[in-house]
Amino acid sequence: MKKFREIYKKLERFFHLLVGIPSYDKYLEYHYKYHPNCQPKTRREFFLEAQEKRYGNDGSKKCC
Repeated sequence: MKKFREIYKKLERFFHLLVGIPSYDKYLEYHYKYHPNCQPKTRREFFLEAQEKRYGNDGSKKCC
């Protein structure tokens, strides 16, 4: 079961990078290093913010 979880985590990171979703694990590493006294965003909050940055308020993709 441990091996399966490791494979799943690697695949999840790969697909997130493939579609342009930032890594929550990388965010946590950065957050704990540079903002140790603040509470980090939850995984849900992090991904909602990433979607907002990418697609905007109305759900349509922003122009470059």
